[in-house]
Amino acid sequence: MKYAKPINTLLAKHFKLTKEMYPKIQEEIYYMSKVPYSLLLESLMCVMVCTRPNISHAVRVVRRYMNNPNKEHHKALKWIFRHLRGTTT
Repeated sequence: MKYAKPINTLLAKHFKLTKEMYPKIQEEIYYMSKVPYSLLLESLMCVMVCTRPNISHAVRVVRRYMNNPNKEHHKALKWIFRHLRGTTT
């Protein structure tokens, strides 16, 4: 994320997140086993509570899928971090 391009929109319209998007194939299951999704989400929640209440809706959206996220959910989570980076530069 260090070299990720900052963005202005919080959650883009191209993210169509659903519970049916859970990892189905072995490759996705393996990929998501290496992603610290809950830790990343916890970090966002701390930022939201302490300094950035305007991201609360986006955090709630990605938090819905904490039990069984897939690559698209992970991309949405990274998108929020990119937005935060864009607003701090």
